[in-house]
Amino acid sequence: MLTAYYTGNRTMAVAAADPVPPAPGQVQIAVAYNGICGTDLHILSGHMDARVDVPAVIGHEMSGTIAALGEGVDGHAIGDPVTVMPLAWDGTCPACLAGHGHICQNLDFVGIDSPGALQGRWNVDAGLLVPLPASLSLRHAALVEPTAVAVHDVRRSELAPGQKAVVIGGGPIGVLIATVARAFGGDVVVIELDSGRRERIARLGFTVLDPAEDTVAHVEEWTGGAGADAVFEVSGAPAAVLGAVDHAKVRGTVVVVAIHPEPRPVNLQRVFWRELRLLGARVYRREDFEKAVALLDAGDIPADDLITGTVPLGEIQSAFDALARGEAMKILVDVQAGQEPA
Repeated sequence: MLTAYYTGNRTMAVAAADPVPPAPGQVQIAVAYNGICGTDLHILSGHMDARVDVPAVIGHEMSGTIAALGEGVDGHAIGDPVTVMPLAWDGTCPACLAGHGHICQNLDFVGIDSPGALQGRWNVDAGLLVPLPASLSLRHAALVEPTAVAVHDVRRSELAPGQKAVVIGGGPIGVLIATVARAFGGDVVVIELDSGRRERIARLGFTVLDPAEDTVAHVEEWTGGAGADAVFEVSGAPAAVLGAVDHAKVRGTVVVVAIHPEPRPVNLQRVFWRELRLLGARVYRREDFEKAVALLDAGDIPADDLITGTVPLGEIQSAFDALARGEAMKILVDVQAGQEPA
């Protein structure tokens, strides 16, 4: 079976590898689709070489079907459609003991810290499986993981129906946050620099602002001078971090979603003056994954509008290059395309 490897120096290589039978307690998945995300691009650029073992099989936004069961696995059957919640925690650290296993202090993020889904057959612990309904296509199901991120982010904000939210950054996660916030009853404005992305987001029915405009004045007019109930910083840009608090109402919430590679200036005077909450939001819980499955299955997530291309595993380098150039929103890798029968 073909497997893709990050080999360093901004390069993905594809080679054949023999599948290994699943160990006791594991299942083997025939991976159907794998989405490429911002974290994968960080890996490709070398920013995470201290964390990944090169050559590394990466990938964690996936869907597939069970191909084999390891000894002792119950409750699953060959052929079942599944995705994977790619978090393995130790259960013993202070975070786990406090009930926050999803941000375990020794977390194994599968697909980064251990082998991921960019391979024809993938063995994972059965406890990581999330069942998929037969009504949800495997292509759309590859968006469950990033949708779960968005669900977790919106839940962290405690956004209530009828409240107003500002999303800074209109990439895939930003659009998913906006979509989930709307599905939860929120009224949403998106701020995005790229004109092509603004056009795409506007077609989804959102008001989209150019950050070159006076976005604070627009939000004040939109909210009757109050400010937004929740602001999501998804862009990762230093200027966006500095200005995020300016869009929030008194006792509003600013949720930091983007991964920032270095410390950023924050206007703490504004945080103090308006008694703002500044929150981090990282990954997801099991209930976020299950809600993401339900939202996609119900058609509440515009999957076809988000997926801008699909490539076979053998052409994965071209997909990474296109995303790095900003030419696509979300590209899926068809992992089974070109594979020899197992």
